[in-house]
Amino acid sequence: MNESAVLESQKVIVFQLGEEEYGVGVEQVRSIERVQPITRVPNAAEFVKGVINLRGVVTPVLDLRLRFGIEEREHTNQTRIIIVSVEDMEVGLIVDAANDVMDIQTDAIEPPPEVVGGIEADYLRGVAKLEKRLLILLNLHKVLSKAELQELKSIEANS
Repeated sequence: MNESAVLESQKVIVFQLGEEEYGVGVEQVRSIERVQPITRVPNAAEFVKGVINLRGVVTPVLDLRLRFGIEEREHTNQTRIIIVSVEDMEVGLIVDAANDVMDIQTDAIEPPPEVVGGIEADYLRGVAKLEKRLLILLNLHKVLSKAELQELKSIEANS
């Protein structure tokens, strides 16, 4: 692979919600954790499941299924919490499974359609066409609004 090919690809963490596969840039992922006890926070949005103590750091945790309006599901052995960094804040995202790390060529990424699997295009950065599958790339800065980020920061500060 030559240098320009390296510059034209990006590494993503692949995870699942239901039957769909999603990707988030590896540079935004801090760690992938097994589900652990989550302390509920009163008066938080429905998709905010609470906070976890992750190696001494209080981290808010969101259920990505609920955030996207997908029916909630029982956690399994495959369920993971992906710790991502959004605007200098670490947030945990509950996903059905985290499968893979993948290099995606930039030219395989197309702008998102208006709705994919019931998820609004605002949350999406694009759709990567891979050989036999589609990978939905998330825009983490749009998954949470500024107001929601402020709410999470206050939860983190008060925990």
